[in-house]
Amino acid sequence: MKFWGFVRENGKVGIRNHVLVVGITRNVATLAYMIAGSVRGTRLYAGPNENGRSRDDRETMARVITGLAKNPNVGGVLLVGNKPDGGYAEFTYENIVENIMASGKPVETLFISRDGGHAACIGLGIQKARRLAELCSAQRREEVDWGKLCLAVKCGYSDATSGMAGNPVVGYVFDRLCDAGGTAIFSETTEVIGAEDIVARRFADAGQRATFLACVRKVEEEARATGQDIRSINPIPANIEAGLTTLEEKSLGAIAKAGSKPIMQCVRYGESPSAAGLNYMDSWMSSSALFAGFSSAGAVLNIFQFGGGAMPDQCMMPVADTGVVAPILFATGNPRAYERGRLEIDFNSGVVISEKAGIEETGEKLIRHICDIASGRMTKVETLNVREPVELYLQGPCL
Repeated sequence: MKFWGFVRENGKVGIRNHVLVVGITRNVATLAYMIAGSVRGTRLYAGPNENGRSRDDRETMARVITGLAKNPNVGGVLLVGNKPDGGYAEFTYENIVENIMASGKPVETLFISRDGGHAACIGLGIQKARRLAELCSAQRREEVDWGKLCLAVKCGYSDATSGMAGNPVVGYVFDRLCDAGGTAIFSETTEVIGAEDIVARRFADAGQRATFLACVRKVEEEARATGQDIRSINPIPANIEAGLTTLEEKSLGAIAKAGSKPIMQCVRYGESPSAAGLNYMDSWMSSSALFAGFSSAGAVLNIFQFGGGAMPDQCMMPVADTGVVAPILFATGNPRAYERGRLEIDFNSGVVISEKAGIEETGEKLIRHICDIASGRMTKVETLNVREPVELYLQGPCL
């Protein structure tokens, strides 16, 4: 299977060719917004406030910035900051700018203290972003094997069809991608509780298995520290309304999206796996935070596989743009949900139920659709001109 993508200097292949405008720290977010809103072909990242955050959380914020900028879907980067040095060590010129420059892609910088103040930087930043946009427009797609892709998946709005059709179809796609030499990422630590022993047995390395189980224990312990037992508050009301009854039932369906291949690594939120194949990323389940983490880890396309049994007719999807530089493809295993949401849903795995289609047959159709998207076809929500606020998976207290 082939697709047409943008081959980068480091050999990675993107499916989009964005200029990414990044506000390195929160106090330059307004400037970054003004620049990105004035130049075609740009994507914007302005993260949460770094002040008062723990060192671990600041490292996560910096990791997401560098990861998004290095994503193969990015053809050029404009980094906007207050000053080149000073402030927290995680956001210095060396840690952010030089790290991104090492990827080989065009990088421009803009610092308020160095470049004449806020007002002057608006015009200068627009000029720099326009130059990058022109450079990106000269880049051409090349035909490559689909094994060059890095895909990620989240499930949500789970119902009985998620475990019967939707997630197994994605799992088949992930198996095929791994066989082709590609990279697949799944996540949602809260969504594996109750089936964590099954997932743990699939890790190829004992150390990575221990890391994964430690992530699960940490989530459960944090929930208990607030007086909550996560096994009693999950499934959420929407899952119960759609027919799920226990956390174990929900989790067994959720892990089907990971296919059957050995799991190579358990990486931190926003961390790029060092090995191809199937990888697990520690994160919570929020679609406002998870897709940014996937994109930072290198995913060029994010799949949101949902059930949707409790969703109303023709409703908007919960997110459209939180992958920042990587589009979101919506798929459902619920044929009724697909009929109610054709305007927003890209792929219907529900034919496994309504038409007795096979998992493999339907999975092959999804692979072809993914290759179409990878070659330039927009996803349904990608057609919307929106820039959504992005959350991150930050675990420390605000001090």
